[in-house]
Order: sequence, then C-alpha cells, then structure tokens
Amino acid sequence: MATLEELMDDGSAAIAIGELEEAVSVFRQVTETNPDYFDGWHALAMALYKLDRYEEAIAAGKHAAEIDPNNQFAWSSLSLAYNANKQKEEAEAAGAKARIISWGGKIRLDPPPHK
Repeated sequence: MATLEELMDDGSAAIAIGELEEAVSVFRQVTETNPDYFDGWHALAMALYKLDRYEEAIAAGKHAAEIDPNNQFAWSSLSLAYNANKQKEEAEAAGAKARIISWGGKIRLDPPPHK
C-alpha cells in the first residue's frame, strides 16, 4: 500500500499532466486514509475547483479549514471556490480570514452549538 506522501505525489503528478479526475480520485484516497490530513483535503478542494465542481470544492475546503483554521491557503482557496460558485458573502468572509492570518492574526472557529 502506498504511503500518504506517495499518494500525494501521485495526485500532484496527475494534476501536472492534466488528469484532474485521477487527481480527485487519488486525493480522496488520501482523505479516506487519514481524515485529519490537511494537505489531502486542500489538494482535493483545489482539484475539484479546477474541474468547476465548486460545491464539492467548498465542502473539501471547509474540512481543510476545520483541520487547520489558521492556514491562509485554506481560506484563500475557499474564497476562490465560493466566488466561483457565486456566493459573494461567503467569499468575502473567507478572504477576510485569509487576510487576518496574513497579518499575524488567528482564527477561532466557533464550537458547534450544544443541543
């Protein structure tokens, strides 16, 4: 069985030669193997974005941001996907979070409400 690093390399190679569906498949393997692996979720989000599958890209990007809420790339990528999906308010909010992080700030995700 391939390691996460090997799978990530395979996914990146697929993107490099324009095999975006293959990249999505490989990055899904990565996220299934290790659901807490930020790079896998972020790569999956970007591959989906390149395929114009914006809602799926947003879902994967949100998962990446939950794993590492202070990662500027996560919020920048989410902003792109939201914008492409014509979700202006969400795009602006994600972009603002990316800027806050770039200025040295921190993002705190609110815990889910208790039932």
